[in-house]
Amino acid sequence: MTDSSILKIGFIGAGDVSPLHAEAISRCRGACLGGLWSRTQSNTNSKAELFGCRVYSTPEELCADPEIDAVFILTNLETHHKYSILALRHGKHVLVEKPVAATIKEIEDIRNLAQEKQVVCIPGHNYVYEESLMRTRRLLCDGDLGRLVSVYVLYNIHHPEEVARRYPGVIRQILTHHSYILLFLAGAPRRVSALKATLHYEELEKEDIAMVNIQTVDGALAHFCASFAADDHAADPWTVQIRVIGTKGSTRYSYRDWVELKPAVVHSQTYSAYLGSICNEVEYFVSKCVGNGEPPLSTLEDAILAQQLIEAIEASVEHGKTVECCSQGRS
Repeated sequence: MTDSSILKIGFIGAGDVSPLHAEAISRCRGACLGGLWSRTQSNTNSKAELFGCRVYSTPEELCADPEIDAVFILTNLETHHKYSILALRHGKHVLVEKPVAATIKEIEDIRNLAQEKQVVCIPGHNYVYEESLMRTRRLLCDGDLGRLVSVYVLYNIHHPEEVARRYPGVIRQILTHHSYILLFLAGAPRRVSALKATLHYEELEKEDIAMVNIQTVDGALAHFCASFAADDHAADPWTVQIRVIGTKGSTRYSYRDWVELKPAVVHSQTYSAYLGSICNEVEYFVSKCVGNGEPPLSTLEDAILAQQLIEAIEASVEHGKTVECCSQGRS
């Protein structure tokens, strides 16, 4: 680092998620935002003014700056591999948003180069840094919930079509979250059965809802739902909910426990827990991973396993049958 007490971070990309990462850095005593680059000049200038940081003319200029210690890759999925490799080649620590890359091979490239350069590179698997999910994992590992029976990961948040247009569909965009959460809590999947549909969008040739049933290697069953098609307006809405049930107890995590009545970037309300998980992730990256050499709670190996699960889901949808998984996730 340029200063042993402060990690100077640069952003490649300044889209929807960048204000959350900027806020997380501002709350982290061991880090500061040094500057950013994005493809759209007007967006670059407005975000730099909002965040109070400098503008780089190219991503190469940002990564070559010796004042920058770490780079956050906040661009669209299709460019994650390109910009992660660029930052790693310049010896920068990297946090790359999920989905980490478009293929398993691309994630392996990123992992291998990070190992070669001996720098920290973590996937943006922010949910596992949520305190209640870390507590759930401890309860499971300590046996306090008994044998794991079932896991539910549910997401029902309507997205305007112009927002959904920027994303690859809910399987890759949202079920990637579900996949690494399952790996964190329940271990590897054994078999997968999935369906998808387009029920709200009129012009997009991509799914706005998908549901998945999974059996883990240890025998527990899991159910995923990811929907941009509609909000859940029930009395106890499944906006975002993670429920874990064991033979001796159960836990629940819900977005609805922390709601601010103000619009967010793409949501009609602000779900405070999401920013909280990103703040925790950034703090962990800065203080524990880079600062103390500790491994992240979710690694690039986990990103590979999550990608394997996503591809199994896509294969199940395509062929209309249950698909066997070969991933060997942590227990």
